[in-house]
Amino acid sequence: MTIHAEHPFRDPEPDPVRRFRGRVGGTVSLWTAGDEADRAGLTVTSFLVAGGEEARVIALLDPDADLTERLLATGRGVVQLLTWDDRDLAEMFAGTAPAPGGMFRQAEFTSTEWGPRLASVHTWAGVRVESHQDVGWSRLVTTIVVHLEVGDDDGVEPLRHHRGRYAR
Repeated sequence: MTIHAEHPFRDPEPDPVRRFRGRVGGTVSLWTAGDEADRAGLTVTSFLVAGGEEARVIALLDPDADLTERLLATGRGVVQLLTWDDRDLAEMFAGTAPAPGGMFRQAEFTSTEWGPRLASVHTWAGVRVESHQDVGWSRLVTTIVVHLEVGDDDGVEPLRHHRGRYAR
């Protein structure tokens, strides 16, 4: 492994839209889909939750990501909120850190009917895909919340992303 003075994936000609989005910041989530034989995951910060009789989680996903393909193929997934202690795992699922043996071997996951769930998470949702469409360079995916667990977050420090870095 080579140690770089700068981030190895930093764009040499920064995209101003990406820089603007990075200043918005947000809670880091891990989206997972699939089963033991074929599962995928992706770290996602470009998402929002819409309340209603049927609550929705709406996200901008990488259209080329394995997670996006798996989520759309199965029609269901897990959206879990990460904590500060999960930051190394977040890097692995973002594809910016090595994951020897695969991403799902780096932590304990529990199988659910919506996909794999990180065993240590306190708050997560089982979702069903309602619709998707291309928006800019992303795939806008709207999901319906089918199952929701909101854990006790006393003493739990959420993982946040701001200006290209994880923050407390």
